[in-house]
Amino acid sequence: MDINKTLMELKQLPGFADNVGMMLVHNGVVRGWARGDHAPVGRVRVTPDRARMEEIRAEMERRPGIFKIVAEAAEGDLKPGDDLLFLVVAGDIREHVKATFAELLDRIKSEAVVKQEYPA
Repeated sequence: MDINKTLMELKQLPGFADNVGMMLVHNGVVRGWARGDHAPVGRVRVTPDRARMEEIRAEMERRPGIFKIVAEAAEGDLKPGDDLLFLVVAGDIREHVKATFAELLDRIKSEAVVKQEYPA
């Protein structure tokens, strides 16, 4: 997952300059502590459902004003600080991009990515 490379690739797509006024990026990383009780986390096992991620991405990309969506998730055992989830939503105006981005993030995390935390 390389944010800069992906953003540059998006900017090279035909129609980008005519259709994009905003890109929002999410670079989720593994926390060193559990969300619920702040207990130390040594590693996280990530299991993405890539087919479901693609379904959600494609659905959200059909929304008005959305030009392109990129969604990538790491897989396997990760340690704190490792990149876990990478999302980019490129679209025309703030109102379209922000709403789509928020729903995309929530849905992928709840419907398509399973994380199991292991103590430090």
